[in-house]
This record gives sequence, structure tokens and C-alpha cells, in this order.
Amino acid sequence: MAHKPFPSPLRSLILETQPALLFLFTDFNYNTDGYDGDATDDHKSQDGSETMPYIDESPTMSPQLGTRSQDSEAVSPSPHDALGPGGHTDIEKGLEMRKLVLSGFLASEEIYINQLEALLLPMKPLKATATTSQPVLTIQQIETIFYKIQDIFEIHKEFYDNLYPNIQHWDNKLTVGHLFQKLASQLGVYKAFVDNYKVAVETAEKCSLANNQFQKISENLKVKGPKDSKDCTTTVSMEALLYKPIDRVTRSTLVLHDLLKHTPKDHPDFPLLQDALRISQNFLSSINEEIDPRRTAVTTPKGEARQLVKDGFLVELSEGSRKLRHVFLFTDLLLCAKMKKTAVGKHQQYDCKWYIPLADLAFMTVDDSESCPHVQTLSEEEIEEMKMKISVIKSDIQKEKKAMKCQSRALDRLRKKMNEQESCLLLHSPTIPFRIHNKHGKTYLFLLSSDYERSEWREAIQKLQRKDLQACVLSSVELQVLTGSCFKLRTVHNIPVTSNKDDEESPGLYGFLHVIVHSATGFKESANLYCTLEVDSFGYFVSKAKTRVFRDTMEPQWNEEFEIELEGSQCLRILCYEKCYDKTKLNKDDNEIVDKIMGKGQVQVRRWHYWRLHTGSVLSLLQIKVEFSMKFTTRDLSLKRTPSKKQSGVFGVKISVVTKRERSKVPYIVRQCIEEVEKRGIEEVGIYRISGVATDIQALKAAFDTNTKDILVMLSDMDINAIAGTLKLYFRELPEPLLTDRLYLAFMEGIALSDPAAKENCMMHLLRSLPDPNLITFLSLLEHLKRVAEKEPINKMSLHNLATVFGPTLLRPSEVESKAHISLASDIWSHDVMAQVQVLLYYLQHPPISITELKRNTLYFSTDV
Repeated sequence: MAHKPFPSPLRSLILETQPALLFLFTDFNYNTDGYDGDATDDHKSQDGSETMPYIDESPTMSPQLGTRSQDSEAVSPSPHDALGPGGHTDIEKGLEMRKLVLSGFLASEEIYINQLEALLLPMKPLKATATTSQPVLTIQQIETIFYKIQDIFEIHKEFYDNLYPNIQHWDNKLTVGHLFQKLASQLGVYKAFVDNYKVAVETAEKCSLANNQFQKISENLKVKGPKDSKDCTTTVSMEALLYKPIDRVTRSTLVLHDLLKHTPKDHPDFPLLQDALRISQNFLSSINEEIDPRRTAVTTPKGEARQLVKDGFLVELSEGSRKLRHVFLFTDLLLCAKMKKTAVGKHQQYDCKWYIPLADLAFMTVDDSESCPHVQTLSEEEIEEMKMKISVIKSDIQKEKKAMKCQSRALDRLRKKMNEQESCLLLHSPTIPFRIHNKHGKTYLFLLSSDYERSEWREAIQKLQRKDLQACVLSSVELQVLTGSCFKLRTVHNIPVTSNKDDEESPGLYGFLHVIVHSATGFKESANLYCTLEVDSFGYFVSKAKTRVFRDTMEPQWNEEFEIELEGSQCLRILCYEKCYDKTKLNKDDNEIVDKIMGKGQVQVRRWHYWRLHTGSVLSLLQIKVEFSMKFTTRDLSLKRTPSKKQSGVFGVKISVVTKRERSKVPYIVRQCIEEVEKRGIEEVGIYRISGVATDIQALKAAFDTNTKDILVMLSDMDINAIAGTLKLYFRELPEPLLTDRLYLAFMEGIALSDPAAKENCMMHLLRSLPDPNLITFLSLLEHLKRVAEKEPINKMSLHNLATVFGPTLLRPSEVESKAHISLASDIWSHDVMAQVQVLLYYLQHPPISITELKRNTLYFSTDV
């Protein structure tokens, strides 16, 4: 049995009960307490994230756990009984949600009891052999490994036996709070288990290595499935089962949050549930109070000239960790520094990490770098979660400003929280490598968010290197003086986060920027040319669109239109590249850009609501001029769902009308676009994320609307990004979202549930509530997107990327509905969009959903409890 490191269960508890603390465990620091991140942690992975214990899959949950009682009353409400259209008050809907939460929790409780039972099963025979001449384990080892498991089993068995009849014979007036109160009052048993957990796992592991018989037992424990599952047993390891109580100790707290949320305050259960929650929270704090998460207050400065040419904040990859550095480019050397630790009130100083004389500095290319270190990155989900937190905090800050005329402590706390989150995002978002080599020594690797930024640093250094430079070696005193001067010389005083901006500064634009890239002139020789467009978002730049490659020309005529989403953006950057077709240089490093930058430039984004033509010296290397036009559209105008006046087409027409007319289950346009993308676009980098040419998309839209005979020929000839864009446009222009206006709030409530089983129950129930054309089309799209994500190593489109693209398109309510319950303010919109993304991501991450199983109108449950 291979040795697996197990992290502190206490940290796992904090992560699960307080998701907001997740990033406080990451291995970084920015402030005067050291933003170098030199401290190590035994429980951290290389990217600084908290590692979790190895957990086996839980047994498959039955879709029919106790779904019918003796009088055949279903536990799961039918689509007409719960969350259905009209007729229900908010209180009734809340009580139906309460029933879904409880029935889901009951299902997971049965599986948990079965897991505890499986863990206890070998205990008696092991104890029996302990007193024989050939014991498998000693009594002491048995008591250590199975410590408190019997007590925990009995507590939960009693709880389950008391809760089960209440769910089977459901009545909205029933009280279950006293059961949760009793369960919470017995949590002291878990304290003893948690304290012993580390020793129990160590003992089991040692015994497994020393005794083959015990190893076989510990790796092959049989967990029976729920009552109605018919001989469904799962093989689980002892290590995985020992972790279950650690996982379970937070479950009741999460369920109590959900129950209180959907229990009216005048319901007799409300005070009982409140008391149970208070006990649970106090218990969780008591077992975690010795853990002091390392919080980071972020304050970082920038620089100006002694002959200081350029300075700024860059992320350095050092010893496998991301570290924020302040880099200073002087006329003869490059110096990399971090802020020193200083006492409060003391003068801040920099500490030099390294320097390279420009005479000895070289840039490493892909060819030079034989072994590229693997760059650790946060997942898309974690990046989006940080963005969501930032959006929510921004909203809270605006509310606090309106409520308070003067500065308040609450406002200071919110700004500090936002500073932490934004700084964390800036540290983890860059992925483009920038390698700097000292000819006489080491190579250093920075990570940048934009090729534009990398090009600027390279150009500034190369310009200085054209002078007659001599290598220099600084004495310790000279280096100390130079480093000491950095604090006064710096030009960049703060990392680019919102919390470091003055209140009067523009918050940037939220909406859509429409850009037409017309043409470029000024090239000296023919080349294969294309442009990329970047905009700033959350303090760093993101590539948003790319023109097609215009081959072998000095005067490219692209005339391509793009729609770019702005999230507090202030600047548009245009980069022009010469395409590299040298196969030896391709894909050496996933994030390495091998195409040559011919030039670059940027322009401030303005609220132009009409097309405005720009012709300028955008590109700096060859006096090249790029001609482009742009206009800005607010979110509410751009995302408005407008029913089509022509019901004979497909765009803007209800999906039920189209499928009935076509006599099909899934609209023809959806089937054809999916087929074409899977045929020749599934390996296209950025498929569905990269904007297609607007004119091509409009041509396809017109062809589908008029049912042109040549549509298949058009599809086969059209750029694949335009086809992907047409499919997105179809769903975006539906008069009602695919997942319907009627169920929108229910989807938002369902995805917010903390308990996995309750969430599963609710989310599957909502799918059953969809009209057949919507459901079948949604499931077809779902399976297609999963197939696209299978090619993520090639196309760079993860499930989360696809959920980000399609979530708002499939869920965003029509205008009438959105006015009823959604504010169009940028902060609220961002928060709402994050929830829409999470809904689609939930279904994308779910095992394949069978329409037959779904339509049985039974409880569906997750396998992960």
C-alpha cells in the first residue's frame, strides 16, 4: 500500500465550512510581512494550494432511495407540485425547497451509515483473533484504528431512524429541528475522533504494510448500497472510509444553513434549527481555534529614475512557487527585489533577490530552453471564484458608501478584503513565460499575463543593450545603496488593483465593445499577418479575439468584426503578429507564443455608442498603421432577448415552435453546428471562446432563417469560429432562455444549496421540470460540450471555460423577467453571471444524465457524499 501523506483534518474542516477562507491557505505573501512566499507548509501542493486526503469514490447512490412509503406517497415532488409555474407563494416554494433539502440529506445519511457499518464489519473478527496465537492486529491497534466509530454509527443510526418516517409522511408543519438539536449536542464524539484521526490513519497504514492479511481487508471493504438498490455494493478502502467522519462533520452545518434559508421564521422549527446551527458552529470553531490562517494585507509600491528606465511588478516562478517581485530596469542592469519585513511605522525598504548586468543578459527562446519547468496554475474554477468574490465585495463597498457619509471601519475591512482577493488573482493569473538568462549563471523565469507586456520589457532591455555596455560587478555596499534607492526612485507605487485607486478614478466600462479590424499598412515585405485584441480586466490584460491569418501580403485587409466583453475595462490593445509555421517551434511549451510581434499599440476605451473610425500609428516596430473602428454597447442593450417578428425563421423564435415545425427533437441549427464543430473544430484552440467574424455569423444566421439549400456547403466552407459563434447567437437570441424564465430563480436557489445530496435532488428535479424540446436540446448540447472538453489539452477549453461561455447564454432571463428580479448594475450582474456559470458547470461535471431515468420522477443523488 503506497504511502499517502494525509493533511491535517482540521484544515480540511475550515476549508469546507468556510469556503471564503480557501485562498488564505495559499502559499504567498505580498506585504511587509514578506510577499516572497518563502515559508513552506507540509500540507501544500506545489502551487500553494491546500492538499486534501485521498478519498475513494463513495458508493453509487440509488435514484430510488425510499422514494415510496407503504401508501405510495413519493418523497420527490412532481414538477407540478414544486417549483412549478404560478399558484405558489414564496413561503410554499420555500417549504418545498426545505423538503428537497431534507430528502437529499436523508439519502446521504443512509449512505454514510452504510459506510460506517462497512468500517465496523472487520472490527469484531479482528478483536477475536487478537487474543489468539496468531493475531492480525493487537487490541491496542484495533482500538486506535476504530476509535469512536461505533459511537458515531449509533448516533447517526438513531438520527436516521427518527428522520426517515417524517420524510416518508411529509407535512409542511412537521418539525425536525429537535432531531438536529440532538445530533448537534452529540458532536463531542467527533472531537475525540478528529483528535485521534491522524494516529488512526498512521496506525492503519503501518499495520497494512506489516501484515498482508490486514492489507487485503483494509483495501477491500464492501459498502452496501441504499435499500432499493438491489445488491449494489461498492469496494472502498479503509483509508477512504476513515476520512468519511471528517467529511461528514461539516455536513449537518451546511444542511442547517440550507434549512434555515428555506424555513419561515414563524415556523416552529426555526428556533430549534437556529440553536442546532449555533451548537454546530461553536463546535467547529472550537476544534479549529488553534489554526490561525495566515492573512495577507497587501501593499506594494513602484519606481522612478536615477537612471531608472522602467520598473513594475512581475510574478517570478522560483523554486516551484509564484512570488510577486518588483523589477527595476536601470541603464546598465536589471534588478529583482522584494519588500523587506519591517516593523510598523518603520521606513519600508527593498531586499535585492538578484541582479544581472545588461551586458551579460540574454533572452531564452523556446529552442534554447530544453527543459521548461511546469508552471503551476490555479484552476479556472478557482480563478472565477476569486472574480466572483471581488464582484461581491465591490457591490458591498458601494452599498457601504451610500449608507455612510464618512469613512467607516466596515468600509476599511471591505477594502482590505478586496485588496487580498485582487492581489491573489494578480499573482495566479499570469501564464506567459518570460525567461531571462545570465550568461555567467542562472536563468530566471517570470510569468506575464500579456504578450504585449513581455514585448515591452524585451524592447526596453534591447534598446539599452544597443549601447556600448560593460559588465559590472557591484560590491555589497554598492548593491545596498542601489537597492536602498529603489524605494524613492520607483515609478510604479502600487499593484494594479481597484483598492489602490482613488474613488474619483474611472471604474472602467461594463458591457460589450464592438471592434472592426479593417486593415494595416507600412510593412516592408510580404508576410503571413494577423492581429489579436486584448482588454484589461481585474487588473490584468486578457486576449479576447484574433483575426484570421492574411497570407503573403504587405497590405492585409481583414475587415473582421468582434464583440468583446468588458469587465471594468479601460484600455484596448492591438498586437500584430507574423504567423510562425515552423513545426519544430510549435507546442514546445503550452503558454509560449512563438509567432513574431511585428508591432503593438493601445487606445483608451470610451463610451462611443456609434461606430468611430481610428487610424493611427498603433504598431511601434515598423511604423505600421492599423485601421479599426469601435463602438460600445451597455450590457442590458446587448443581452436583450427580442422575439423575432418573423415566426418562419429560427432565430428569436421559441424552441418549441421550431421543433414542432421541423418535426424534430432538437432544432436543425443546433444539430448541424454541433456536427460541424465536432467534425473539424473540436481541436481548435479557444473554440467557443474566440470570437468568430461577425459578418460570417450574420451570413449563417440569414441562411438558417431562410432555410437556404446551400447551407451545408456554407457550413463546410465557413471558419469554424463563425459556426461556433452562430450556435452561441442562436441560444442568446431565443425569446426565452433554454432553461426557461419560470425556473430561473429555482436554478439560482438550487445551485446555492450547500449539501451535495440536496443540491443533486433539486437540480435533477429542475431538469425534469423543463419542457421536452428544451430538455432534450440541453442534454444534447451538454454531451457535445463534454466531448469538446475531452480535448482540453489541445483546444485549451475546460469544462469551466465552456460553462463561462454558455452559462449566461442558456440561463439569462428575458427582459421582462430580468426587470423583475435582476439589477443591471455591473456588480450585481457579475455576481448573477457567476451563479449562471455554476449551474451549467454543475451539469457538465455530472455523470451522463439519462432522459429515461430522469423522467421516472424519482430522487437522483450524487455519488460523492
